[in-house]
Amino acid sequence: MENHQLNKPTVVRFRRWTRRSYAVFRSLGRNIAIGVLSLSCSILVLPGHSQEQPDSSRTSATDREIDLGEVVVSAQRTPMVQSQLMRTVQVITRAEIEQAPATDLAGLLEHLRGVDIRQRGAFGMQADISIRGGTFDQTLILLNGVNISDPQTGHHNLNIPVDLSSIERIEVLQGPGARVFGPNAFNGVINIITGEPGNKRISASLAGGEYGLLQASGNVSVNTGKLFHHLSISGARSDGYIVNTDFVNRNLFYRGNIPIGKASLDLQSGYTFRAFGANSFYTPRYPDQFEETRSEFVSLKYRTPGKLKLNPQVYWRRHHDRFELFREDPPEWYAGHNYHLTDVGGGSLNWVAGGKTGKTSLGADYRFEHIYSNVLGNLMESAIPVPGEDGHQFTKEFSRESFSLLAEQSFFLKAFSVSAGLLAHINQSLPDGISLYPGIDLGWQLNKALRWYASANRTLRLPTFTDLFYVGPTNLGNPELKPEEAVTLESGIKVSAGILTADVIVYHRRGKNMIDWVKFPGDEKWKSLNLTAVNIIGVETGFNLVPFQNPGGKFIRKAGLHYTWIEANKKSDGFTSLYVLDHLRHKLDLNLGMRITRNSGIDLAVSWQDRAGGYQPFTDGAFADEIPYKPVLLADVSVYYNFSLFRLFGEVTNLFDAEVVDHANVTLPGRWFRAGIKFHMKLNR
Repeated sequence: MENHQLNKPTVVRFRRWTRRSYAVFRSLGRNIAIGVLSLSCSILVLPGHSQEQPDSSRTSATDREIDLGEVVVSAQRTPMVQSQLMRTVQVITRAEIEQAPATDLAGLLEHLRGVDIRQRGAFGMQADISIRGGTFDQTLILLNGVNISDPQTGHHNLNIPVDLSSIERIEVLQGPGARVFGPNAFNGVINIITGEPGNKRISASLAGGEYGLLQASGNVSVNTGKLFHHLSISGARSDGYIVNTDFVNRNLFYRGNIPIGKASLDLQSGYTFRAFGANSFYTPRYPDQFEETRSEFVSLKYRTPGKLKLNPQVYWRRHHDRFELFREDPPEWYAGHNYHLTDVGGGSLNWVAGGKTGKTSLGADYRFEHIYSNVLGNLMESAIPVPGEDGHQFTKEFSRESFSLLAEQSFFLKAFSVSAGLLAHINQSLPDGISLYPGIDLGWQLNKALRWYASANRTLRLPTFTDLFYVGPTNLGNPELKPEEAVTLESGIKVSAGILTADVIVYHRRGKNMIDWVKFPGDEKWKSLNLTAVNIIGVETGFNLVPFQNPGGKFIRKAGLHYTWIEANKKSDGFTSLYVLDHLRHKLDLNLGMRITRNSGIDLAVSWQDRAGGYQPFTDGAFADEIPYKPVLLADVSVYYNFSLFRLFGEVTNLFDAEVVDHANVTLPGRWFRAGIKFHMKLNR
């Protein structure tokens, strides 16, 4: 235990807003435990090691309370005092995850401001996530700071090897992040952070519900000598709510910490399997679709101590995808299933140094993406077998690689702060082979409760392999696609006063070469094209209340109300847009947590959504004229009762049994009930 404490970085706490604290992140070898009021916290989380709050028995003598303004946290690529931060993220803590009326990651993110979850099927078997009016390919997904986004298609971005029981917290960056995280952080970044190895605890859950739903999970975190481990396993299955919507999901995840003197190695590895009926997922002409995916993932990160940080990491991810247009009884013209095998590998290096008035960060990132397929890519000279699929072969392949250099300089002057950075991205997909993506952020702390900030950033997104190459009965890809680019301007006011936090944010994105699947009158196929320009203006506002300090106190545990408005200057006149112009025009989110007794409570999440754009209904074997999406009111509720080691809970999703269509002609489930039990215990030290 003594050696472990020496290898842990110093923990600095403050309890400015509430007596409940949690670690925000550790990107540069230092933990900051921050008490929060709500899901909103004005911190940009960097890809790095994130650590939960240690137990009191493991807290070192340097643990102390200090004022909020003295806390050094990290924004952009460099650390800075909290009062100088100039970007916004939303943070979902472990306690909020446990109490949220959500059964999966997609359901949890559904009720976040500015976040659009468009689901096909149930329980996140395939869910597309977008931020601030973007598409699902424009959001970068990180697992413990490692890029796990899928270059084949953003439909697979949430195929991660952990379920909610393994997640310590989720951090969502609103707005572009290319200059920090590289390509494809076009409209936002989601960092999913799992439990820290070696906290000596065990947990398990078992739940069941309608339509043959069964979910189970188990997690254990232990020490073996100087090594620290976290292992989780989970699974779910259902018979489906309508024909051909059954699913099976299995996950296995390991994370370990290996001390090396005062430094350490962070190792993580995972496996996920999904098989699901895909009723009308990609086209209503053939509702008997089926898909099976598998992913393997491993990463290794070296963390150095001290003030001068040089933190290298390497990672690799493999994704298998089998898509069946006909699950059973295919017609004679059907040529066979689609098979894809995607490999992604890369590494990064970040260096940080600083002084009293400013800090400098330099970084380098390399990423290699490759696919074998019988549909996507260029024709191979000789075919190779598809692993695990007898008699089937890959006939096409495609690869690309990129190299990024990143630099950022931050300056602080009393109440004012400024940070400027630049990404130089080298990629053969770019017209000139290289392009620069600068950004600048400004902040002004007007007083203790009020802060103004503004930012301007240029960003990019590379087309996916599906955008470039997919050709099928209803789709036609485009190998000549250009990368998407945009410049985003943003400004906001943040208020933090007592039990209240509130903000108002305005942003404007000017995008060019935006990629979308479109269909013109008379066309039988969706075509992948660069739309000339799509400009978006948006407003976000809301407030959160936590009206108590004593956890056993007031009836209202938390309350929040948030609103998002988005308008695009380009309409789908003369064509039908499949993704780009079908953003949420209005989104109103209400979150309410209530305590019934000291050991029981109820949580409610309500979201009213009005989507722009429209779709062509498919009836009697033909597509009708385009109709607009209908507004929908979604409500999820959960109730719980806590015992010393157990929690009993019941949850209802889509409480009002609303008819939901997130994607054209794909019917989502109505009201769905589940109940279960959770177990949690700290192990003896």
